[in-house]
Amino acid sequence: MERLKVGSSSYILCVVQARLSSSRFPGKVMKTLTAGHTVISTLLNRLTKSEMISKIVVAIPNNKANSPLAEYVRQLEFEIFLGDEFDVQSRFLEISKSYSPDWIVRITGDCPMIDPKLVDRVISLAIETESEYCSNIDPPTFPDGLDVEVFRPAALSKVRDLGPLARDLEHVTWSLRESGHFTTANLAADRDMSHLRWVVDVPEDLQRLRESLPINYMEAGWEELAVTRLGFQEFDESRNAGLTMSAGQKVWQRAKGVIPGGSMLLSKRPELFLPSQWPTYYSKAKGIEVWDLDGNRFLDFSTMSVGACSLGYGNEQVDNSAKLAIEEGVMSSLNSPAEVSLAEKLVELHSWASMVRFARTGGEANAIATRIARAHTGRDKVAICGYHGWHDWYLAANLDTDSNLDGHLLPGLQPRGVPRGLVGSSVPFAYNDLDELRGLLKTGEFAAVQMEVSRNYGPENGFLEGVRELCSEYGVVLIFDECTSGFRETFGGLHLKFGVYPDLAMFGKALGNGYAITAVIGVEDVMQAAQTSFISSTFWTERIGPLAALATIEEMYRQKSWEKLPKAGAAIKKMWQDSFTKYGIEFVITGLDALPSFVLPYNHWPVLKTLLTQELLDRGYLSTGGFYPSTMHSDSQIEIYREAFMEAIAVVSANFEPERAASLLRGPVADIGFKRLN
Repeated sequence: MERLKVGSSSYILCVVQARLSSSRFPGKVMKTLTAGHTVISTLLNRLTKSEMISKIVVAIPNNKANSPLAEYVRQLEFEIFLGDEFDVQSRFLEISKSYSPDWIVRITGDCPMIDPKLVDRVISLAIETESEYCSNIDPPTFPDGLDVEVFRPAALSKVRDLGPLARDLEHVTWSLRESGHFTTANLAADRDMSHLRWVVDVPEDLQRLRESLPINYMEAGWEELAVTRLGFQEFDESRNAGLTMSAGQKVWQRAKGVIPGGSMLLSKRPELFLPSQWPTYYSKAKGIEVWDLDGNRFLDFSTMSVGACSLGYGNEQVDNSAKLAIEEGVMSSLNSPAEVSLAEKLVELHSWASMVRFARTGGEANAIATRIARAHTGRDKVAICGYHGWHDWYLAANLDTDSNLDGHLLPGLQPRGVPRGLVGSSVPFAYNDLDELRGLLKTGEFAAVQMEVSRNYGPENGFLEGVRELCSEYGVVLIFDECTSGFRETFGGLHLKFGVYPDLAMFGKALGNGYAITAVIGVEDVMQAAQTSFISSTFWTERIGPLAALATIEEMYRQKSWEKLPKAGAAIKKMWQDSFTKYGIEFVITGLDALPSFVLPYNHWPVLKTLLTQELLDRGYLSTGGFYPSTMHSDSQIEIYREAFMEAIAVVSANFEPERAASLLRGPVADIGFKRLN
C-alpha cells in the first residue's frame, strides 16, 4: 500500500526487519502462529490497519538462506528489499534512498502482536515533537513485542557519516537513542506493562502465544490483549537480549542448536567460565592478545588455547613455515619429507627413542600408543593414571562403575557408546601409589602402564623409578603421556627432568604452537609392532603440522622457552599467594610452575570463581583459575595483571558470603567440572 494519510502530510515508510537466521530461534518469523497465519503474516496483516503508514516494506538479507522468506512475503503481496545480512543499518539507508520517506518506522519481524493504533500514536508523537527519533521503548512500559521506533532518515545518515558503532550495524537505532546527539521523544503507557512478553524470541514464546491467543486476536488492540494476559510471562533479563548479548554469545546460542555440546572441546565451553558473558569466540589472536567478535581486546592469562600456544599466538616463524606448506602444497600423492626431519629431531632430543609415528590430536596419539603396546605384548589390559583422551579404550575404565575416572578426568563421566565388551580393559591407579600398581601388574594381564609424568603435583622420591622397574619386571610397556607436559619445563619430555625413560611417549599441544601435530616416539622393538596392526590415516600425512613443529622446536631452542615458562608460572603462583594472603582467603595452589592452577576450598567456590572471572573480564583479562604461561607473558604484563587481580580479589573479599557474591553476578554460576587430579 502507498498513500498519504489523513492528518499527515508526511510520507511514512514502515520497514519490517526480518530474517530466517535468528541465533536463538532460526526460522521463527515463518513459524505457524494459528491456522493459516505465520508470525510474519500476522504482523503484516495487523500493520495494514495503521491509519498513518504510507507504505510497508520488508527488509530481508540478500542471501540464499533467506530466499524462502523473500518468496513467501512476495506471495503475501508485500514489497521486499534485499540487503546486507550483517550491516542492517545499510539496508535501512538503501531503502531510504529508494523511497525517500519523511519518516521511517522500524518494526522487527518477531513482533506478531504489533498494535497498529500504537504505531500511529508513536508516529504522531514524532511529528508533533519534531523529534529526530521517537519510540515507546526508552524506557519500555508497553509489553515486550510492541516495540515501535520512528526516526528521520537524515538522522540515520548522520550516524553513518560519523562512523557507526558495531552494534549500530545490527541494531540500527542504537546511536539515535543512546548517543545524546539527537532529539528524542518517548511514548509511555499509563502503567508499566513491560512485564508482559509477546515477542517471539525463543520456541517457548511461540508456544505461549499459541496457547493464549483470543479468537479476535487479529483485530484486538493491545489493551484488550493485555486483559486476557496474553502469553503472560514475568519480564526477565531476556527482554532485548539480542541488543545486550555479545556477538560471541549469539554465535554460542546458534552453535548449541547445530553442534552437540556447542563446541568440539569441553574445555572451551563458556559455561565453565562465565555463562552468558564469556566472549566464547575470537576474531583475531596475536601474542597474548585476543579479540572477540565485538572487537573487544583481552589479555589471555588463562590457558593459551589449552596449552597449545606456548610461544604465544601467531608466532611469526611458525606461521611462516605453515604458509610455506600452503604455498608449496599441503597434500600430495607422495609423502612430505618434513615428517622425516621432524622424526629425526624428536629422536635426537630423546636418545632412548629411535622411531616415531605422527598423528594430529592427543586422543589419536594415545590411542596409537595403546594399540602398539597391545600389539607388542599380545595382552589387552591397560593401567592408567591421568587423562588420556576421549577414545573407547580410555573411557572403558568407567564401564563397571562411573567413578573410576573421578580422580583422573571428570567426576561422573558416563561412558555411553563405549562397548560393554571393554569392561575391565582399562584400570586406573593412583599417582604415587606403587603398591596399587604392583597389585595390578602381577596378574600378568596388562599390556601397558599409561600415565602422565606429573600434573598437579610431582612424584614422590622413587615413584617414577619404581614404575619403570615394575614395567620391566612384568614385561609391560611403559607409556608417558606428555601431550600437555612436553616442552614446557624441559626441551623435550618432562621425563628428561627426572631421568626416567619410558618405552613410548606422546607429545602434542606445545609441539606445533597451535598447528595440529602430535607424535608417538618409542624404542624400536615396541614401535615396530605398529606394522603388525592397522594404524593409518590420510591426514596424518599432511605437511603443515610437521613443518610447523620443526619451526616451533627451533623457536623453543632460540628463546629457551623451557626456562621462561616456569619463571612466568612461578611469578603468577606468588602473585596468587600474595593476593589471597592479603585478604585472609584460604587457597590451594597446585601444578607445575609451567602449569599452575588454584582453587579456594570453600563450598561456594563456584560462585567465587564466577565472580572473580567476571571482575577480571571487566578489566580486560581472560583469567579462569588456571594459567598456561607462554614466552609472550613478559614481566611487565604480569605486573599489570597483578594489579588487576588484586582489584578483582578485593571485590571478591568484600562480597565473600555466598549470597552477596551471587548478587553481583550478571549471569549464572559457572560449572565446576573438568578436573585432573593425578
